[in-house]
Amino acid sequence: MKLIIPMITAACLSVPAWAAPLELTPADPQPTGLSDGLAVRYAYPPDVKTLAQAENYLSDAQPGEPLEGLDYRDTADGDMTLTATRAHHVVAGISGFVRFDEAGTYVIDFLSNDGLKASIGGQEVVFFDGRHPCEESEAVEVNVPTPGWYALEAVYFQRTGSACLHMRAGQDAPEWMENGAFGH
Repeated sequence: MKLIIPMITAACLSVPAWAAPLELTPADPQPTGLSDGLAVRYAYPPDVKTLAQAENYLSDAQPGEPLEGLDYRDTADGDMTLTATRAHHVVAGISGFVRFDEAGTYVIDFLSNDGLKASIGGQEVVFFDGRHPCEESEAVEVNVPTPGWYALEAVYFQRTGSACLHMRAGQDAPEWMENGAFGH
């Protein structure tokens, strides 16, 4: 019994769901006249297996066709990754804004294949490194203090096989983000 209570206490304290939500900072000033979607720069390295490698390759990245949003379903092997000109060995630097229509606490997660690191409103909301199939990141709670636009920055890489990239956010549970929620 003496061991059970400390183990239960330690387990409860380690659960991230009880952590305070991350406080997002709205863009100031709020942008106007945004284009739909997100800006993206691409690099095509000979190989990429980690976010650290991906970030190094971004110094040579070139602008690509803007992303419509963050709803890119799992592709078949050989299909183009996002709006890139290649299917494999793709690094993307993504930037722009995401709009939240209501203040409050949101649960955010992402699905990616392969690695993804992203920040919204100055807070890192996902760090999902390495190679993996299209799967969910750990969900994070964020506080949106006011409706409006929040800066979004991300680094994504796709090595081989299929590719996907999605963002979900909701006040009760994550829901697919509509492409109209993104601007650059």
